[in-house]
Amino acid sequence: MRTRRIAAAVAAVLTAGTGAAGCGVAGADTVAGKKGLVIGVNADQPGLGLRTGGSYSGFDVEVAREIARRIGAKSGTPSFRPVTSATRESMLESGDVDMVVASYSITPERKTKVTFAGPYYVAHQDVLVRASDASVKDVRDLKGKRLCQVPGSVSFPRVTAERGVAALPVAAAGYTGCLDMLSSGALDAVSTDDLILAGLAAQAARSGGARLRIVNAPISDEPYGVGLRRGDVTGCEAVNKAITTMYQDGTAARLLKTWFGPVGLNVTTTVPQFEGCD
Repeated sequence: MRTRRIAAAVAAVLTAGTGAAGCGVAGADTVAGKKGLVIGVNADQPGLGLRTGGSYSGFDVEVAREIARRIGAKSGTPSFRPVTSATRESMLESGDVDMVVASYSITPERKTKVTFAGPYYVAHQDVLVRASDASVKDVRDLKGKRLCQVPGSVSFPRVTAERGVAALPVAAAGYTGCLDMLSSGALDAVSTDDLILAGLAAQAARSGGARLRIVNAPISDEPYGVGLRRGDVTGCEAVNKAITTMYQDGTAARLLKTWFGPVGLNVTTTVPQFEGCD
């Protein structure tokens, strides 16, 4: 009888330990030093994450490469997989990607599903319009205007729900679609993070499209985080260290200048205040 009681107690301890481990990510599953790292990036955001053929380019893509190298990811260059604002959480949870670097603003709601490292940059939501349109000077002027709405993005509700501005929604699958409609006159404005807007404006200029302008009336801070599977504290701490060294050795400043300097966007080149790994 005594032997059975001891065995039962040992089994209970082991079961409890297994349950506790299930609340987070096991050490073997951390992104730190992982072999064959797969990173989710945007495919339709010029300047941040853009897919051309089979290759990806942009600030977020370069940040992702730097982070992968600095956290000791094995097997060399990481592979990239496209994500959207609507699929980032589900692709992390399913294991389709190990990490997301995709203009992924850290919010309280998202932190219940994802562990965020960073931010690696703090952007600011602003407004992009055609240069010929002088009627929009700040977000309040979007009342009655046709405003782009991208599924999964918090940008549209930040204007309409949080600011109470009665803009008219015009749906697009992604921000490249917003750019096409803004250039053609099918909508009046795009409101999202200034880095995204700067990339769109630069893309329009390169392609000979309509001249665009950023209103320069920011309405929020948008801390861009690196999304990891919930509970990967080890990976989060490794990514935060990588981000810190990127700013300290000038890599972050160089990348920001390369991708956003030509459009005259004032960028911040000091280490952002980290949110903490929880």
